[in-house]
Amino acid sequence: MNAPVVEFSHWLSERAQHVEQVLARVLPQEDLIPTRLHQAMRYSVLGGGKRVRAALVFAAAQACTEASSAQQQTQSALAQDYAAAAVELVHAYSLVHDDLPCMDDDVLRRGRPTVHVQYDEATALLAGDALQPLAFDLLAQMPIAPELIVQATRDLARAAGSLGMAGGQAIDLDSVGKTLTQPALQQMHVLKTGALLAASVSLGGLAGGANAVQRQALGAYSDAIGLAFQVIDDVLDVTADSAKLGKTTGKDAIANKPTYVTLMGLSQARDFAGHLHQQALAALRPFGASASLLAGLADFIVLRDH
Repeated sequence: MNAPVVEFSHWLSERAQHVEQVLARVLPQEDLIPTRLHQAMRYSVLGGGKRVRAALVFAAAQACTEASSAQQQTQSALAQDYAAAAVELVHAYSLVHDDLPCMDDDVLRRGRPTVHVQYDEATALLAGDALQPLAFDLLAQMPIAPELIVQATRDLARAAGSLGMAGGQAIDLDSVGKTLTQPALQQMHVLKTGALLAASVSLGGLAGGANAVQRQALGAYSDAIGLAFQVIDDVLDVTADSAKLGKTTGKDAIANKPTYVTLMGLSQARDFAGHLHQQALAALRPFGASASLLAGLADFIVLRDH
């Protein structure tokens, strides 16, 4: 099921470069008034990140796309570009706000100073505020059926709101210094991390014309891989160094935040991620070889070291 390692690595790098170009095109130019805000928006989005969420959009679309006319292929490709850029914009907005002093108070992101450090808190807050509506503006321009645009908008809105990332961050802030059960910890991360990953897969399916059976399989895949992503993040916060990871490590322990490592121990956390990895791969069986890129992303997410 898996694509060859070299081939997948090349595909992932090419997709990251491609979505970087799309983002550079759709973001307001730096010389457009208000210039400082637009500079901060571009700083927060461009020039870094693995673009895993965008890659999930492209991979899910490929898994679902059937033979079509040249015009349909062009429309699907444009819809994928807009959906991939949209999820990356929402992800970037969440990072900008999560790094603020009133939240996680972090100074390093993607190997660079965080936006509020590079600019100032007010500009960082406004940059995050402006990135989110730009994402929905892109979804509105997707050349797909209106009802699919509505579904994509709802999926991304739920992933970003109180039943998604914002809600997960609220629980995270409220959980500092507390001991959470595994179900409570999973619920927090299903919202904080898993929701946007799931939306990325869902939007890719919509852009690729997924049917009901495919959407169900994509949902099972994204549920497993979204949780595995956070488990590995917790592992890397303990085992990786800041230079390689591109963000401050060890902060969860310093802030006394509950993680899978503190709850289960390092070895069991890795085993749990491996179990989720297998669940994700099993969910892809209905697709056959067409899901090779989604399988490759599952491998990449769980086996990554930074």
